[in-house]
Amino acid sequence: MADKLVPLIGSTEAGPLGAVHLPRLWLKVSLATAGALHDEYDECGAGFDQMVLDGLNVDRDAALAFLRDNRPSYLEFEQWVVDQNGGSISAETVKASNDAILGYNHDGDTIAGICEATGLANDGNITDAANLNALDDWQELHNSLSG
Repeated sequence: MADKLVPLIGSTEAGPLGAVHLPRLWLKVSLATAGALHDEYDECGAGFDQMVLDGLNVDRDAALAFLRDNRPSYLEFEQWVVDQNGGSISAETVKASNDAILGYNHDGDTIAGICEATGLANDGNITDAANLNALDDWQELHNSLSG
């Protein structure tokens, strides 16, 4: 079995706040802090990770420091995010962040690469990044378990 873990919380997952991708960001940084994040993954990348932080008005460096220094549970992290916004985040802010993430489509080269890596037909039926990334995660997990 692999020593490091593929983060299998997908970008479409949300906690009680309703913000998609936030649980995945928490998982990736938590795994990286423990030295357990699979080498193919960024701890906090420039894509969805940054999009959710920007969408929820959270400073990247502050979030990473909080996660690394405190190793919070997901609910503790979510509360910290809310606290960074003065104790509340409007439904409109969460919706705008979610819409940006869920509406994002990969470019053609990225789609082609994921299709090739997973064996998915590149027929244009799946272009949204959240679903393609999930398929890529599942393939990466399979690869890591298969040796």
